[in-house]
Amino acid sequence: MRKIGRVLAMLGLFLGCLGLIPYQQAQAANLSFADWHPTLLFAVEDIRVNKADKKLGEIGGEKLDLNNSPLRSFRKYRGMFPTLAGMIVENAPYDQVEDVLEMPGLTEGQKKLLQANLDNFKVTPQSDVFNEGDFRLNTGSYD
Repeated sequence: MRKIGRVLAMLGLFLGCLGLIPYQQAQAANLSFADWHPTLLFAVEDIRVNKADKKLGEIGGEKLDLNNSPLRSFRKYRGMFPTLAGMIVENAPYDQVEDVLEMPGLTEGQKKLLQANLDNFKVTPQSDVFNEGDFRLNTGSYD
C-alpha cells in the first residue's frame, strides 16, 4: 500500500512539473488609479510631512547645518569629530557661518580647520525637533 502511495505521489509531482495537471491561476487585484473613485484620490494625494522632514527639506544639500545637524554628521570632515564637533553643537545657535570662528576656547589649529571648512556649513534657524533633549549629541545611531 505504501508503495502505491509513493508511486502516485511521484506521478503527481512529475505531472505537476510538466504542467499537465490543471490549476487555477491567482489574479492580482487591479489597483490602477483610473478605477478609483475621485474622493479616494484625495486620501492618496494628501501627504503629511512631519516637522523633522520639513526641516531636512529646508536644510537639504551636502552642507551641514551648524544649528541643527547632529554631532555624528561632522565625522565626514577630518579632524572635527568628536572634540570640535562637540564644541560646535554646544555653542549653537549661530546667526551666520562665520560665528563658529568666535567660539571660546578654540586653538589656532581648530580655527584653521574651521576656516578651511566654512564652505561645508550653513546656518538655518534652530528647530525644536532637532534640539530637544540630547538629540544632537546622541542620535541613537550606533554603527
